[in-house]
Amino acid sequence: MSETYKAIEVRKPGEFAEVRRPLQDPVHDQVRIRVEACGVCHSDAATVEGSFPGITHPRVPGHEVVGRIDAVGSGVRGWQVGQRVGVGFLAGSCGYCEFCRGGDLVNCQNQENTGIHRDGGYAEVMLAKASGLMSIPDDLSSVDAAPLLCAGLTTFSALRNAPAKAGDLVAIFGIGGLGHLAVQYARHMGFEVTAIARGADKAELAKKLGAHHFIDSAATDPGAALEKLGGAKVILITASGGKTVAETFKGLRPEGVSIVLGVGPEPIESSSTDLIFGNRKLHGALTGDPATGDATLRFSVLSGAAAMIETVPLEQAAAAYAKMMSGKARFRMVLTMDGDN
Repeated sequence: MSETYKAIEVRKPGEFAEVRRPLQDPVHDQVRIRVEACGVCHSDAATVEGSFPGITHPRVPGHEVVGRIDAVGSGVRGWQVGQRVGVGFLAGSCGYCEFCRGGDLVNCQNQENTGIHRDGGYAEVMLAKASGLMSIPDDLSSVDAAPLLCAGLTTFSALRNAPAKAGDLVAIFGIGGLGHLAVQYARHMGFEVTAIARGADKAELAKKLGAHHFIDSAATDPGAALEKLGGAKVILITASGGKTVAETFKGLRPEGVSIVLGVGPEPIESSSTDLIFGNRKLHGALTGDPATGDATLRFSVLSGAAAMIETVPLEQAAAAYAKMMSGKARFRMVLTMDGDN
């Protein structure tokens, strides 16, 4: 076994470099993973551009990581060498803070983020805290599983925890890296699904993914269009930008909720009238805990919901990142190691 491994690190903001790093043993609460696939996510920009508070470089990005355990720390229980596992944005809860003790692992006060505070999956090997691991089903390839650990988990968790019931109207705003998965999950959860996107050319894809209705936000007022359909119980905002919330908010039914997943610098706008009259709600949602990640993966296998993927060798990580950031990816870029899938 080689004593070094290949990694693509961000040496300083905006600068990628291919390096060899020494192999390290996991500490007591960690496992060492031989990476097979790693998704390229828009949130990687926090690492690449150095925008996350307190980030230091060099840093290896990547938080949609799938691979096999090849070493286990002394304090790790329940995970074995050879087991295929996944690592998402949350690097592992502490287990002792107020939120962990209350069962809210997502908001652990001592949790680090993969690829930001800890080196991530743009590498042949990574170390991961065992409390953040997810189990990969045998029926999913590593490539297919990778985007489900962030894009899939985020949308699945938000929809699963939303107040909508089977048969309710649920709208998905944006058909991109998150939205194309959200439409599939919403359809398989039994909702009446409306997809909202800019441009009539998105209609065919929306229907193919499972949407019952399509609203072209460039040609019509999406809030008014939702009202004509009877109003949405839930609107899932997968695109960034505060104005997207305002454009659709009045399309909620009374007691409906708009759930924001897309992160951006633009302030979120909403009319107080639309908010108060009808008791409408505005929520944010951040990924999910490892158990919900396991459920996301199992549900994806059972339903056939899958990301649309383009694979790229690890060595071309910078190009894959650039394509993703340009909006030209359709819809998820996944890095592979030596042809693994």
